[in-house]
Amino acid sequence: MAGQLRRRVGSRSLELLQGDITSLDVDAIVNAANTRLQLGAGVAGAIRRRGGPSIQQECNEIGHCPVGDAVVTGAGALRARYVIHAVGPVWADHTPDEADRLLASACRRALERARELGLETLALPALSTGVYGFPLPRAARLLVREAVRHLQGPTTLERVIFCLFDEEAFEAFVGALEEILPAAG
Repeated sequence: MAGQLRRRVGSRSLELLQGDITSLDVDAIVNAANTRLQLGAGVAGAIRRRGGPSIQQECNEIGHCPVGDAVVTGAGALRARYVIHAVGPVWADHTPDEADRLLASACRRALERARELGLETLALPALSTGVYGFPLPRAARLLVREAVRHLQGPTTLERVIFCLFDEEAFEAFVGALEEILPAAG
């Protein structure tokens, strides 16, 4: 059984789940996108395989998304209604401070896009931690912090889920969540 952890943020919830983001029944999932919006490997490849060609076709029409930003397409055959394509930084291409700023921005823009669409549920992967090489514990802290900030403010989102592919990522996010939102009691 995959790992799960949930924390309340006011009346909303932040959840960690180990599993396949493409199988979730949520309003939108976030893709760890590249600036060209080409659905290659990793999360993007899984989205392409399960969602079908319409997602890539919509990405091609959009054409480009800068690092630190996010764009929206339909979700094709996925259970979600939308895919929010967030472009995080390649770790080696930036100073650590710059990479932190860009990753936080990509997460924030994905959350803002969900709010703009009036969505209630959103699932995100561990952005930039795969082939982009962002250190996992550092990314987990940044991403969890951004999600908590968003849930504490004015938003339509009731539930934000970090869906993590493997145990290493899940444990890194558990550590970050315990640090940022310790269990009560």
